[in-house]
Amino acid sequence: MKRLWKKIDKPLMFMMILYSVLGLILILSASSISAVLRYNVSSYHFFTRQLLFLIISFIGGLFVLNIPTSKYVKLTPILVIGILAALIGLFFYGVVSNNAQSWYSLGGINLQPAEFSKSVIIVYMAVFYSKSLKKFQKNLYYNLIPLILVGVIFFLVAMQPDLGGALIIAGIGFIIFLTIPLGKKNQIKLFKVLGIALFVFVAGLLYSGTDILNSRQISRLQFKNPCSRYSEDTGYQVCNGYIAIHNGGLFGVGLGNSTQKYLYLPEAHTDFIFPILIEELGSIVGVIVLIGYVFILYRILKIAKEAEGNIRNMILCYGTFAFILLHLIVNLMGVLALIPLTGVPIPFLTYGGSFTINLILMLFVVERVAIENSNNRIKKVVDNI
Repeated sequence: MKRLWKKIDKPLMFMMILYSVLGLILILSASSISAVLRYNVSSYHFFTRQLLFLIISFIGGLFVLNIPTSKYVKLTPILVIGILAALIGLFFYGVVSNNAQSWYSLGGINLQPAEFSKSVIIVYMAVFYSKSLKKFQKNLYYNLIPLILVGVIFFLVAMQPDLGGALIIAGIGFIIFLTIPLGKKNQIKLFKVLGIALFVFVAGLLYSGTDILNSRQISRLQFKNPCSRYSEDTGYQVCNGYIAIHNGGLFGVGLGNSTQKYLYLPEAHTDFIFPILIEELGSIVGVIVLIGYVFILYRILKIAKEAEGNIRNMILCYGTFAFILLHLIVNLMGVLALIPLTGVPIPFLTYGGSFTINLILMLFVVERVAIENSNNRIKKVVDNI
């Protein structure tokens, strides 16, 4: 383990630990009131559970660190079959929460398969394109096969319904597809096919008479000027998020001194934890945290580029990059009422077991790629001697 630890990307590991600790502090602060008043549990309830999730995540990450990415070839079929079975099983055994049947309840802990489907898609596409490089050079349309799995998972998640999660899944698949080295001409050909297929699909839905969105999802499309709809569900939370940001100003009201966490923001420790961060620590700290996210994304891209033509390892990194970036964009833009609110967590800071475990494990996968990059550099030096 010491040998592997020397080869990891230490700045990325440092940021993982730092942001995990920051998330714990914010979750304790944001959830302490609602835990007692709304859920009738200890004020430390969500903090201790998140700490447990992080311990599980980092222990699991140490195992991931020891598994060469070449072994993913054998694991991928098991992961794909497992996640499809889990998503389909939700319709029969899933627990309903917030009007979505998205969770399994296992011993008091809720697991959300949709979160793990994101990492399964990343691993599957990485393995598929690394194995099939010669095949898709001969048959261009062979490249579209992974997008079929992405589409199936998209629909299974959207039917729960979890449209926000489904859109992020589609976004991850699309961004990974853009990174495949096909050449501009081949990409244009495939995008034409995808465009036609998308047009036919949308037209089919529109003329089928099927309700694409339920009434609750339609109401969320009203996202502008949230404070003018303060008494409505579509405006209440976002407007209180605005108030939290306004209260914080540049320097914040002090850690633990938020007023909006007193049930004005009923899910302050989940989707709306970033406004609580600004209220308590100030806009300056908020900007610093965002810069930290940019640094994390930069380190992931750096590791991807150092993979030097290893398609599998490059896609593992690019997929993780897309996963984190999309969650950041969707969460922050939803909180700021720039897009409809979809209930997407923000990396590291939001309370949640499935999301936290999946996020940390994928970052350890990136660290494994960094280790293999280091091994390749050493091998080249030895070969040149």
